[in-house]
Amino acid sequence: MHPERKVLVAGNWKMHHTHLEAIRLVQTLGFALERMDLRHVEVSAHPPFTSIRSVQTVVDGDDLPISLGAQTCHFEDLGAFTGEVSPVMLAKLGVRYVITGHSERRAMCGETDEIVQAKLKAVYRNHMVPVLCVGESGAERARGLTEERLSEQLGSALAVLNAEQIASLVVAYEPIWAIGTGENASLKDAEEAASFIRSVVAGNAGAAAAGSVRVLYGGSATDENAAELLGGDDVDGLLVGGASLDPDRFARIVERAVEAVKERGSASS
Repeated sequence: MHPERKVLVAGNWKMHHTHLEAIRLVQTLGFALERMDLRHVEVSAHPPFTSIRSVQTVVDGDDLPISLGAQTCHFEDLGAFTGEVSPVMLAKLGVRYVITGHSERRAMCGETDEIVQAKLKAVYRNHMVPVLCVGESGAERARGLTEERLSEQLGSALAVLNAEQIASLVVAYEPIWAIGTGENASLKDAEEAASFIRSVVAGNAGAAAAGSVRVLYGGSATDENAAELLGGDDVDGLLVGGASLDPDRFARIVERAVEAVKERGSASS
């Protein structure tokens, strides 16, 4: 973590929780977060579409320190797209972050790099911030293709963004081989990938943009490994899956992030 980049801990709920369960979760989480020093740590919750309005009402009504997020959106603002959700609709609900190009959507919904490009532009067009997911499969990792895959995905995404957009971008490194498998990347794995991502950004948009972009680790992050994963220079936060469904566990992850920021501040003073 770099002291000038605010840490982001994002909870991706995936297809879990009814709107009533979502209300209870965010209330419990909000109560725990209000006891923490979040000056340098931001927390976002990404519920299913059916729960976004309910979560927004609780967050706004109770003034909770949580940014509202979505898990995806369509690339058009309106139209005959049955079952899709427009970025305009999300923006009107106060959504700040939109996960874009998640590995599950690439694999199960056929999202190509071109679709991801269109979604990135749609998110920025509607004054929200994408959380761009990039990462390699187990087979690609075994063949030594991690950097090649990251380069392809990032290069495609960055090609349609301007320098200002790139500087505000959040990139989540998803080691697909670690998601849902119980196999965790080490700090070395996370740092090497994050550092490489930052070098690709620098090559496309310059050093200033590379220094501003936030890189999250998004492969089976838990309250047990959060402190280790946040111990390096280039990982600026976590994209949390299953552990974000339990407000107590997720709060412990945020607490680890707060502690890591304080330790980094003490070390640099």
